[in-house]
Formats: sequence, structure tokens, C-alpha cells
Amino acid sequence: SFTSAFLFSIEVQVTIGFGGRMMTEECPLAITVLILQNIVGLIINAVMLGCIFMKTAQAHRRAETLIFSRQAVIAVRNGKLCFMFRVGDLRKSMIISASVRIQVVRKTTTPEGEVIPIHQVDIPVDNPIESNNIFLVAPLIICHVIDKRSPLYDISASDLALQDLELIVILEGVVETTGITTQARTSYVAEEILWGHRFVPIVTEEEGVYSVDYSKFGNTVKVAAPRCSARELDEKPSIL
Repeated sequence: SFTSAFLFSIEVQVTIGFGGRMMTEECPLAITVLILQNIVGLIINAVMLGCIFMKTAQAHRRAETLIFSRQAVIAVRNGKLCFMFRVGDLRKSMIISASVRIQVVRKTTTPEGEVIPIHQVDIPVDNPIESNNIFLVAPLIICHVIDKRSPLYDISASDLALQDLELIVILEGVVETTGITTQARTSYVAEEILWGHRFVPIVTEEEGVYSVDYSKFGNTVKVAAPRCSARELDEKPSIL
């Protein structure tokens, strides 16, 4: 009968099994309860899967634990003027294949007179392995050497406050626990860049155990640094 075929189709759909069926077509109430149970079960499964997916897909929650220093600094490192900022991760789980990119956004005018209000220029990050990838096991100071390729090459300490520019920092990586790509961003305007400062050390070692003092994460100290631009420093190394 149609009812028997309908019960058989429900068995196939929910994979109850193909043994002896206790429910028969002579019991409409039991059939109705079975149908309602299947519908409610499907709704519960859908809601649970949706909650789990939303929980794992919210990459911005992981990005909130990636912190940047409120201010950036410019100081001399290895005989070169460098733009530096600090980045850290508050969670114990690692960020795999983490990479850092820096872009300078400023208003420029081409030789033809065209005004580009938001001109983006990528600047390189100083890394011994010639890559932007970092191992974020502890707070790191990201360094950009101000050389001939840098948009900051002709800017001195007195010119910095007059510059209408913004340095955007982008940190990307893969969350170790979920495998989802996450991204954290921050930016530094001219007023947030301290010339002649350096970040204080926050990583200490005691009996082979490293500890991090996050209360001093953004603290800086004044250091001796030339007030001239990197171009002038390259032309007159005796300034150092």
C-alpha cells in the first residue's frame, strides 16, 4: 500500500534499517509521531551544524588576540634608520605561516598632474630569510629599513609631523586549530610614529624558562638618533 511504501521511504531516508518493522500502516498516530520526530531531528542537526560552523568560521575572534603596539618608532639599527613596531599573540595556539605586509597610503600627484588621493605602496620588511613570514612564538619587533626603496627615504624628523601619510600593517596567517585564514590590521599615522625611540625588552629568561611581560608591550625609551632623513644619513655617514 501507499502507507507501507511511505514508511519504507522514511527508513531509507533516515537509515533506520531494513529489519522487521514494528510500526505498521494501521497506526496513523505512530506514523505522525515518526514524521514529526524526523523533522525535529533534521532541524536540530541543522542548527547544531550551523552553530559549529559559525564558531569555527569567525576568524575575527582569533584576530582579536593578535595585538600591535599603539605607536611605532624610528631609530637606528645596524647603522640604518629603521621603522619598527611590535606585534604579539595572546593565545597559546600558533598562527601558521604568519606573514606581515606594510603599505604606505598617501596622496600623490603624477608628473602629468593627475591626483591620486589614495596611493598605496608596498614597502619591504627586514627579514634574514628574505621573506615576510614570521614565527610568532613570542612578541616580535618588525623592522623596515628606510633605504632608497622606501617612501620614508626623504623624510626627516621635522618633516614627519607635516606628512599626510598612513602606514597600514597587515598580519595574515592560518589558525592552527581550525585551519582558517585570519587577518589582523592596524595603521600608524604621522602623530603615532615616535622618532628617536626604541621598544623596551619584555622577554626575560630565568633558569631556561622564558616569560613575557605584556604590561610593557608598547613602552618605549628615548635613544640617540639623527634627526635627518635617511638620504642625508647615507650621504653623510659621519652623522652617526
